[in-house]
Amino acid sequence: MLLTIDLGNTNLTIGLYDGETLAHHWRLATDHARMPDEYGLQLLGLIEHAGRKPADLTGVCLSSVVPPLTGRVVQACREYLAQEPLVVDTGIKTGIRIRYEDPRAVGSDRIADAVAVMKMYGGPACIIDFGTATTFNALTKNGEYLGGAITAGINLAADALFTHAAKLQRIDLQKPPSVIGRNTTHAMQSGLLYGYVSMVEGMVERFRAELGPEMKVIATGGLAETVAKETTAIQVIAPWLTLDGLRILWDLNNA
Repeated sequence: MLLTIDLGNTNLTIGLYDGETLAHHWRLATDHARMPDEYGLQLLGLIEHAGRKPADLTGVCLSSVVPPLTGRVVQACREYLAQEPLVVDTGIKTGIRIRYEDPRAVGSDRIADAVAVMKMYGGPACIIDFGTATTFNALTKNGEYLGGAITAGINLAADALFTHAAKLQRIDLQKPPSVIGRNTTHAMQSGLLYGYVSMVEGMVERFRAELGPEMKVIATGGLAETVAKETTAIQVIAPWLTLDGLRILWDLNNA
């Protein structure tokens, strides 16, 4: 079995693959204070909860956009799982061409997403990742990753409102009764949800103007389903897209 780990600024997403099947998956909070032993015990607990043991693992594939934590997770895999992780970085086989001005500046999760989309859906495509940041990624028909657009994620925007506006309280992101909020909570929910929906629709059209009318739109990340319910611009919801990309990358580099 293959263990895949996507280490993000907000969430630590983990998948356990049996062949090409995602047998188990977990989404945990990223803890920047956690030490290697804590990560190791956490990984062991999840594997055992799935009815498996470290000896069942054939490998570990890791993507990380949190450099200070990457080494801790790698150390945890070595000491607790007896595995040397394949870390997604420049120099590994991806099957796609990265046309970014500085390929090293592209987040490894964005590379994994692009690899998964090219393999599973084909290009051209706009890949939207609703994470700490909301990213729009452009993939051509021939599998070239061109780049994209980055903006603040929905939860980050909500936190900014709460932090910098004295009269605005922290809220749960959910669909309000109407677009026109009749109280502060509903007004904030409307602005955040429908504001991001409108941004998605506008950005998709701008990407389509450059990539062509046959462009597919694939959404991933924790809030993908929440946003996709409110628009027809998103064609595919793939909540575990990054994990699928890590599995594909593992196969490419261990063929």
